[in-house]
Amino acid sequence: MDRLDRLLSTAAPLLRRVDDILATAGAPPAHPVWTELRRVRLLPGDAARAVAALRPYDLADAGPELRADARAYAVLAASLPAPGEWSGEAADAYDTARQRTADHLSGGPDSLDERLQASADLADSLVAWMRSARDSLAGTLAEVLTSSEAVTLAGTGTDPAAVREQQAAAEVAARVLRTVAESCACGAEVLHGSGRLAEPVGLPG
Repeated sequence: MDRLDRLLSTAAPLLRRVDDILATAGAPPAHPVWTELRRVRLLPGDAARAVAALRPYDLADAGPELRADARAYAVLAASLPAPGEWSGEAADAYDTARQRTADHLSGGPDSLDERLQASADLADSLVAWMRSARDSLAGTLAEVLTSSEAVTLAGTGTDPAAVREQQAAAEVAARVLRTVAESCACGAEVLHGSGRLAEPVGLPG
């Protein structure tokens, strides 16, 4: 359990209150929360739980494992035996096939070891992004929990339709959703930069 897990548990009643007010009474018409709701397409509680579901620890070992596999491909490529004293058309054909297979395994921009290295880089970037997203949300939750809006929303028997409660809920929601939206944008950039990995790898012919 990290800081976000602890803070999300503490913030759960506040987020439920905010979600209830937004769902039943809405927010002031010109409030920035509407922009953030369109960006995230989730209520603050659901958005916070989605970030909390990110588990960078589960992916932490992927990078080193992929790099180990890449090194194994490089070793395999280097170990393919040359024709040696064997000569003739068959030897030439074998050597051509050997070199083509070696290039497929290691060395070229689309070789298997290079793609594994790129996958390892992606895994490391995703781990860093998930940690950053969790840290950013934890910081925002810490801020809203000690805000005047939280005090307003903590009162018992408040009217969800009251302008004061709507304004407070909108302020809390906008902060939480803005943080989530910014983290989502960073995650999209990470994935966009790895688009080449989605391209198929040609087999040596």
